[in-house]
Amino acid sequence: MRNICFENLFRFPSKIGTLMCLGVSILGALILASCAAGGGPSFQSDWEFSPDGPWAGPELWANRLQDWHVSGGQLECLSTLPLRTVHLTTMRLQENGGGFWSRVIVKKLAGEDAEESAAGFLLGAGKDLDFRAASLIHHAYGKQAGLFAGIDGQGRMFVRDLEHKDVYLIFPAQEPLDWDEILLEARVFQEDGRDMLRVVGRDPATDKVVTPQVATVIPDGRLQGGIALVSHAGPDRESEARFAFRDWQASGSRLEHFPERNLGPLVTALFTLSRGTLKLTAQFMPLSSEENQRVDLFIKPNGSWEQAASSSILRPSFTAAFRIESWRYDHDVPFRLEYALHRKSDRRFVLEGIIKRDPFHKDALTMLSMSCVKQVVKPSRRSGGGLDQETYPWDWGILYPHAGLTEQLKKHDPDVLFFAGDQVYEGSSPTRADVEHAFLDYLYKWYLWCISNRPLTTRIPTLAIPDDHDVYHGNLWGAGGKATPPGLRGAAAQDQGGYKMSPEFVNMVEATQTSHMPDPFDPAPVDQGIGVYFTECNIGGLSIAVVEDRKFKSAPKRLLPEAGIVNGWVQNPDWNPRIQGRIPDAVLLGERQLRFLEHWAGDWSNRTWMKAVVSQTLFANVATLPQDATSDGVVPSLEIPEPGTYVRGDKLVSDFDSNGWPQEGRDRALRLFRKAFATHIVGDQHLASTCQYGVDEWRDAGFVIVSPATGNLFPRRWWPPEPGRNRDPGSPDYTGNFEDGFGNKVTVLAVANPRKTERHPSRHHELATGYSIITFHKQSREIELSNWPYWADPDTDGPFEGWPIRIHQADNYGRGAQAWLPQLHIEGLETPVVQVIEQSSDQVIYTLRLSGHEFQPKVFVPGLYTIRVGEPDSQDWMSFPDVRASVSKDVPPLEVKF
Repeated sequence: MRNICFENLFRFPSKIGTLMCLGVSILGALILASCAAGGGPSFQSDWEFSPDGPWAGPELWANRLQDWHVSGGQLECLSTLPLRTVHLTTMRLQENGGGFWSRVIVKKLAGEDAEESAAGFLLGAGKDLDFRAASLIHHAYGKQAGLFAGIDGQGRMFVRDLEHKDVYLIFPAQEPLDWDEILLEARVFQEDGRDMLRVVGRDPATDKVVTPQVATVIPDGRLQGGIALVSHAGPDRESEARFAFRDWQASGSRLEHFPERNLGPLVTALFTLSRGTLKLTAQFMPLSSEENQRVDLFIKPNGSWEQAASSSILRPSFTAAFRIESWRYDHDVPFRLEYALHRKSDRRFVLEGIIKRDPFHKDALTMLSMSCVKQVVKPSRRSGGGLDQETYPWDWGILYPHAGLTEQLKKHDPDVLFFAGDQVYEGSSPTRADVEHAFLDYLYKWYLWCISNRPLTTRIPTLAIPDDHDVYHGNLWGAGGKATPPGLRGAAAQDQGGYKMSPEFVNMVEATQTSHMPDPFDPAPVDQGIGVYFTECNIGGLSIAVVEDRKFKSAPKRLLPEAGIVNGWVQNPDWNPRIQGRIPDAVLLGERQLRFLEHWAGDWSNRTWMKAVVSQTLFANVATLPQDATSDGVVPSLEIPEPGTYVRGDKLVSDFDSNGWPQEGRDRALRLFRKAFATHIVGDQHLASTCQYGVDEWRDAGFVIVSPATGNLFPRRWWPPEPGRNRDPGSPDYTGNFEDGFGNKVTVLAVANPRKTERHPSRHHELATGYSIITFHKQSREIELSNWPYWADPDTDGPFEGWPIRIHQADNYGRGAQAWLPQLHIEGLETPVVQVIEQSSDQVIYTLRLSGHEFQPKVFVPGLYTIRVGEPDSQDWMSFPDVRASVSKDVPPLEVKF
């Protein structure tokens, strides 16, 4: 989302004359009024006891992290962007008629001659917003933005209404005052049943009034909401004006105190419990190196707390990692992270959660899959609210912290969470990318994700993997971790392959999102020392392979120079990606991940009964664009159709950012997926779908579910020009068998295309936002795939049209049998594992744990096979070599007795 500064902040607009006259007429009376705030809660800043650093304090949220710094006992604004704010999250102004008083010492740091600069208080921010959403308010005017009361660079007092452009409640003519430091005071009180606000400047040393006192009547409801400090450089981008604050106090009966609303120093925790090993990562705010660096982990396994481990905070990720092996509790175990913040007196902060027992006892395991998290939704161009309009998110639709969605997700009672990537958007989560201060910029955005999902991640095992936007790419072809060529930016850099950002930055991102997951299968770093995280996580016998789609993938532009690729899109109209794009040198997952998948497909230990693969994106290209489009740059401006409309005139596309390319790498990966009978679960596409892959023939490989975007500004769509072949009776024309733009075979079963809607905010809901629910049934070995709308309440609503889709585990090896081995009759093992090996090549064809005791293996070429039957957890195996496959299923059975 673009940052849009407002203009002419202090140019006196004629339309406010009436308001100003009213303020002036009552000024004399207000100066004499008693303004005692009365009782109530109070706040006192403690920057004088805080070491220097970028974190403002436990009760405060700074917009943005990199814009503020504690230094020498005061909080300094480092940015000259408009309206930098620091919100007090633990207190809120209520509409109760009480009093309020706040004061702070303001000091000019730079830009003494900046006439339109200002500093002061933001009052009544986000009246109808969740306190976390209200704490984001900064930078521009808009609905619920609040009242800005303060002093400008020329020493003139004012009260400005930030809901409207160039509107003041009071800004009388005043003589300029040459000031360097001032004690700014704001008081709210009642006069004749009306709310009054008075602002005055005092000498910090003597408390003597040194400015005119300005006062005004406050319209009903405008003093309800959050409070913040403001440093404003003015609308002139050349302004150098910045301000510092110290000794901020606030009190009054009008304040309501919410001590639990601290957003730090502990932000959240993420954990996994796999094969008896607990790994947990605590996420901290960017604490100074002079702060306490130790955090303690306590657990309550038997009714009382006991210390389990201690850890230190790592920089620059500001994470603390814990690892406990031989976790054998057969019940839920509460945990508590404790951290001592050293100030004038020590303050103890606690974050609690629950390590649920491994759910092997359950017959059905549920995975919740989400991706592509936007924090705000913009209006559409077609609605007349152009993307460049000068308003801010609280005028459009602010989604953060997704509180309603979180409550709905809890109702699904998931056993594992999967976040497929784009937890952060470098350009719109919610502010534009700041590469100059990338580490803090990322953390500012990552913390929003952490805070939104904290009610889930502190209680449910979580898999989270970064995608391209998390590491500040539009598209990413990691090329084994190399650096992009120096001197290039944007798409030009991306197209050459590798990482634009430093390896330290990439590793920091991966530490925040993946360090709580099981150890990597092959931990050796790639080029530049960038780490890896591909691994297996086993939850309740559901073995999940975590795969990195982007890190090893080749850059198409370098391998296909004749295609004229720009940002992953072919610009040469005479070049055919279906034919000319098939080259053997292109890499998708890389040999290391393929070796991992080969091993994983054959490993059914730890009572594994089902397998799934999670990764960033779809191994096909299920998307269409208008015929004249040469890239997906047109997507945000495409018309959203009415329900029931089929959009005509689209074409299949070849987006090299999808994993439809490279075709050979895609097929190698899918052959390994189906060896494990694994369902593929992904995000990234912003288009919810469920498909079955084809390698040599349609439907000969596994199924894939693509989650909707959780917040969408890029509405991809699927309107193929010809109906799909072999569709189920009555199914839409966009379903059935297709060859995508790269010639890959894919069978589309369901798609949630964008549709117009009356739900508010319409731009958010019409783009088919939501999440995926995948339920794995142990006894039946069935898998239910569903994509749900963002707005849906599971108690009363259902998934998108076309879902749920129910498949069997065996359907994930959809390849038709060409021959059969004998029917196996197995005795002496409860749920035996069967492995089929082709003897001529010594290749494992597949491995599967049975839910019963009979199974007839299918094979795909005649010849001799070895059948292994056993239990990998006890290493109790029987092997039957030289079993000849028959074209007939009617062959004598093979009796296997343990």
